[in-house]
Amino acid sequence: MFYLIGLGLGDAKDITVKGLEIVRKCDKVLLEAYTSILTVGKEALEEFYGRPLIIADRELCESNIDNILKEAKNKDVALLVVGDPLGATTHTDMLLRAKQFEVKTQIVHNASIINAVSCCGLQLYNFGETISIPYWTETWKPDSFYDKIVQNFSRNLHTLCLLDIKVKEPTEESLTKKVRQYMDPKFMSVKEAASQLVQIIKRKPDTGITMDTIAVGLSRVGAPDQTIAVKSLREMQQCDLGPPLHSLVIPAPNLHPLELDYLAHFR
Repeated sequence: MFYLIGLGLGDAKDITVKGLEIVRKCDKVLLEAYTSILTVGKEALEEFYGRPLIIADRELCESNIDNILKEAKNKDVALLVVGDPLGATTHTDMLLRAKQFEVKTQIVHNASIINAVSCCGLQLYNFGETISIPYWTETWKPDSFYDKIVQNFSRNLHTLCLLDIKVKEPTEESLTKKVRQYMDPKFMSVKEAASQLVQIIKRKPDTGITMDTIAVGLSRVGAPDQTIAVKSLREMQQCDLGPPLHSLVIPAPNLHPLELDYLAHFR
């Protein structure tokens, strides 16, 4: 059996009872370590779960997962995923591959930022399409995601912006070499995301969204030190919400009175 087990958003104790029972009985347990992170490291998880974990990086999950799935034909193998297991398309692809190999699968769901974002007071059924904001480089500055924010905004819907993370990313220089070299891990902050959005707004001024449009910054949702701030995009460029992970929300232009009252607590 191949298990996909959600770990939730906080620390080792956010795993469900069902998930923990499966982890403790499996022959092999892998920890997916590139689509998101918890507030604690691998060692804290191993201590709480009472068993060793194998780090599964991007290369294993996207290129070498077939060997793990074949092993699951005769053994119980679990892949632990921060948040909910199906929050990333990588894990959906794993399930399709497992079906090809005739491997039985089971999903154990958990909280993810997709539903926990409601902690800021914005109502979930008023959210439109979720978007991802990638890190820009000197030569690569895509802005197609902004069009989806504008579409949501025009339909009076909120937009959850998932912010880029870089874990074990190869350097451009090493891509043509036999030996890969990797960049230091980095996690986009709400300051960086707001700065990129402001630059796009300057290039596309007639979208209904301005530098004075309200944004909601969230950090470490689900953790004891969870932080939420409500500021204009202009102000959010200077807003330090501390360590990762961060998310940004662009609220709809016309908010429900309850949403307005709740957001007021974070201004």
